[in-house]
Amino acid sequence: MSALPDTTLPSFRDLADGGNYLSQLVLANPVVAEQQLMRFLDALLADPPSPTVLLSLLEQARTPLCFVEEEMARRYHSKAVPLAEEEEANFQQVVAAWRKAAKAYALCARLEQPDTGNPNYRSMMATILDRCLYYTGMVVLEHFRARRELPPGIWQELHGYYASAEEWGIAYLPVQDTLENSLQASHCAAAYATLLLIDIASPYSNSVRNLALIRRWAGSWAPLISIHRLDDDLEVPPYVVELMKDSALHPSAASENLGDDARCIDTTSLGFQINHMLAQLRQRVTPSQLGLGEETSSHVLQLLEHLLRPWTQQASPRRFRRFASEGTARVAIGFEAMHFFVAGEEFIQPDAVSTYSRGEFEQLFTFREQVSPGQKLNIRPQVDFPVDAWSVINHSANGFRLGRSCAGQKISHGQLMALCPHDGERFLLAHVTWLMQEHSGGLIAGLATLPGIPLAIGVRHVAASGMHERYVRGFMLPAVAAIDEAASLVLPVGMYQASRTLEVFCGEKCWQVRMMHVVQRGSDFDRVTYQAL
Repeated sequence: MSALPDTTLPSFRDLADGGNYLSQLVLANPVVAEQQLMRFLDALLADPPSPTVLLSLLEQARTPLCFVEEEMARRYHSKAVPLAEEEEANFQQVVAAWRKAAKAYALCARLEQPDTGNPNYRSMMATILDRCLYYTGMVVLEHFRARRELPPGIWQELHGYYASAEEWGIAYLPVQDTLENSLQASHCAAAYATLLLIDIASPYSNSVRNLALIRRWAGSWAPLISIHRLDDDLEVPPYVVELMKDSALHPSAASENLGDDARCIDTTSLGFQINHMLAQLRQRVTPSQLGLGEETSSHVLQLLEHLLRPWTQQASPRRFRRFASEGTARVAIGFEAMHFFVAGEEFIQPDAVSTYSRGEFEQLFTFREQVSPGQKLNIRPQVDFPVDAWSVINHSANGFRLGRSCAGQKISHGQLMALCPHDGERFLLAHVTWLMQEHSGGLIAGLATLPGIPLAIGVRHVAASGMHERYVRGFMLPAVAAIDEAASLVLPVGMYQASRTLEVFCGEKCWQVRMMHVVQRGSDFDRVTYQAL
């Protein structure tokens, strides 16, 4: 018989015991290391040592904990939702780890005897509250990265930590955090402001890559922000945060009576910083030279321009007005399904390039005696592409907000879809710009339509050797002069090669085009302009 796993928790009475345990973490195996770290935190919560020792051990565990949880989180980042069973389990594990760490730091504050006149006590409490904000903030960030609705009460927890720091007069007391920033000290107000900035950056409409940049910049520039009480009732700021409500920074017009818990944030200095960075980038200074990360200048410039309005609390005017709607839209996913519904029929390779799959060959070989020698072989696959039904929440001239229950196909941020609106009969092309899974398991998605009525086509590269490839499914979009949109091709990822010639097939006709520039990129498609040859 195999031995039962050891369920007894270790005991850490001093720094040596905890340090020895942490030194034996198997960091090369994140799954095992996470189990070890959870036992470590469980042991500290079940039988805590003195507050000073407890805080020191938690500080020692910060680096391995963050490393291990980031490795675990990679297993569900950028994945389609709803998550698969294993991905969902990983998400729940990581969130539980961040919550457990925050709980352990909060325990330090409860165990420590108050001594407000002691500078060491004030510094210790500032560190504890900063870490509580950090780990609870990681729960928020993890939900953003997994495209999940935030858990109820999470913002009230964050408001509570900041309010405690403010009440004790330590909100701006410097706190060292080499894990986040080794060059400058932070403070509780900055840790709190970092989360407010991430939240107003529309996290559900950003990729995990962009969220990493947003988090980095927010953490670096949060010390430029100051948080104030509302002193002048006659001059209400456009945005406020209310410490007694379970919500982040929001328009002040949404609250009828602003009480003593209302706070405004001053982002004037942050606005100067962003404009300075934009000016430097436009003068060809690289992002790495500005400390903005190892990214392309165009990508950083575009993202910073997108962040300028929300981070300086300016209203972002909508290009098109939204209208509340009722009805059901039909949605198809995947190039084969989208091509079928846009064209109204299955795509068949022309005879000149027809090749048979293994299944088609086996069918032909098995039933070869039934095939007439003189009859043209035409094996048509059975077509049964799924279509999901989504409820239309609202729509505008260039997009839709849709919702559906948990039943249906998986969806990725940036994915291309074929959409038949509730008030139309033809399928349009659209891509997912905003995506969130609700507590119930249902999905809410924001879709932006691609300009023009799509034409279903087949495309292939023109080979110099004369050996032709099979056609792959794609789409052609017409020029739309009213919104200054050039004619374009929508191709699967990997097809685009600058200045390469494509052969286009549609309705028994072929012609050639030269691919020019990428005007839009999604998770599974490129939209490119072209020149007819």
